[in-house]
Amino acid sequence: MKELLEKYFIIHYNYLYIIVYTKGVIAIKKIFHHIADYLRESDKALYILCIGTTLFGSLAVLSTTYYTFGGLKQFLMHILGLALGLFAAVIISLFNYRTISKWWMPIAAVILIPVILTFFIGYAPPGTDDKAWLLIGGFSLQPAEFLKFAFIISFSHHLNRVGDNINKFRNLIPLCVHGAIPVLLIHFQGDDGTALVFAVMFVAMMFVSGLKAKFFYIAGAFAAVAAPVLYFFVLNDDQRSRIFALFFPTEEDGLGVLWQQYNGRAAIANGGLFGQGMFSGPLVQSGSLPEAYNDFIFCSIGEEFGLIGCLAVIILIGAICIRIINIGRKSPDRISLAICTGTFTMLATQTLINVGMNLSLIPVIGITLPFFSAGGTSLLSIFLTVGLVMSVYTHRSSGAIYLRDEF
Repeated sequence: MKELLEKYFIIHYNYLYIIVYTKGVIAIKKIFHHIADYLRESDKALYILCIGTTLFGSLAVLSTTYYTFGGLKQFLMHILGLALGLFAAVIISLFNYRTISKWWMPIAAVILIPVILTFFIGYAPPGTDDKAWLLIGGFSLQPAEFLKFAFIISFSHHLNRVGDNINKFRNLIPLCVHGAIPVLLIHFQGDDGTALVFAVMFVAMMFVSGLKAKFFYIAGAFAAVAAPVLYFFVLNDDQRSRIFALFFPTEEDGLGVLWQQYNGRAAIANGGLFGQGMFSGPLVQSGSLPEAYNDFIFCSIGEEFGLIGCLAVIILIGAICIRIINIGRKSPDRISLAICTGTFTMLATQTLINVGMNLSLIPVIGITLPFFSAGGTSLLSIFLTVGLVMSVYTHRSSGAIYLRDEF
């Protein structure tokens, strides 16, 4: 009897082992098949460009902060932003962008809450006068960066819902109100540079959605008339002095409002063709170039990586923008085109403004250089929008969607 029981348990144990082993192997194969499907369906070139550009930015952040800040904190935050951002981009791209757009209201509500909180418990980092940050557990968070992600989703959904009736007055007014909400929120927050980025995103998304040219002519005429009013009654004294000094500089401005830009141009000139090398830029490493790791990181790259480094920055970001706009051109519907246009415009506008500030072509308005400037919030928000573009790419054809059972 004992021997029979032993044989019985051995047989059933082996049977159970075979079942568990087989199911385990099948599950592992299924996971690898899903990964293979995802890699096949996703735009690997866009991922490689974004990762490579961010790693270049991480080296620049390391070089500009290691000695001046006395540690690896800013560099590690940049790497952490890359890791979290890449993970978030992959997760977002798994879901159909049409499904994501339907959730625009809770997404916008969740992101608007911290933006509104900055008006009550906002924090202004040293060297700034706009309380656009929140302090959470010793880390600073800039909610306006995530608002770009929410705006692209919500406004793309709005444009898609309006469709071909975008030029009708009853639809045009709500669209303008929708676009004005983030612009005014960020303006009253004190960050006019980011407000300008939102405004350009709004115009570009309206343009590709079919808004007639006459409305842009009318808006341009109003803007020209309103410009003097904005200059004298909306801009503060510091903003007006920066604009005036850029066109009519004096010797005193070199030690005042233009001091940062003068040093930035000197840093780029000091770098020459190939640069002074990492950790070797005299102006960067001495701290003579303010915000060398953030708003003026382009000048830091110019001094330490030279003209070649500056060209590499422009080429890499330009390649990402071209890749995104090509995905938009091949997109199957209105909402996907709006998503790609919003992301492209955000990256291109920030790059043009930041490089323009660094080259003294426009006044300093506090815009970061995408993928390069230090700041985990900015980097994470960029990868969130890249995830939306990747969702457009991977779900461009209903017959080529991976993980269709789960998502």
